[in-house]
Amino acid sequence: MSAPQSPVDWGEVPDPSAIGKPRREFDGWRVLRIVVCTFGLLSLAFWGYLAWPFPMPGILFMIGAPVFAALVWYLFRSEASPIETDVVGKTIVEVALVVAAGACWVSIGHPVVGLVFILVAALSGVVQFRREAR
Repeated sequence: MSAPQSPVDWGEVPDPSAIGKPRREFDGWRVLRIVVCTFGLLSLAFWGYLAWPFPMPGILFMIGAPVFAALVWYLFRSEASPIETDVVGKTIVEVALVVAAGACWVSIGHPVVGLVFILVAALSGVVQFRREAR
């Protein structure tokens, strides 16, 4: 049984259970963005583990570097940022964090991984900024 309809409404009657629920579509670029951010944070943690002597400075850098990067990302780059930042500021923050994660790989002796990460992150960043500019 369908809901009563005005004689002026000529379109289809929407499903009442679907009203107010956003439709989620698969977004491959968003998945890539999440993978890039996660890999960047894991790269900083891995660098802290390999580049610094364990236990004391190693643990500090292994935990501190990704936490610091995530905090900077949240404060200046995320959509829920409490600090209003323009496009140039967001770009500077993103480039600095991506280069830092790529440099971690170079410093531990894997420059190809660092270069590939920087290129994939740059592609992901360009697509994200184009979407935000709409």
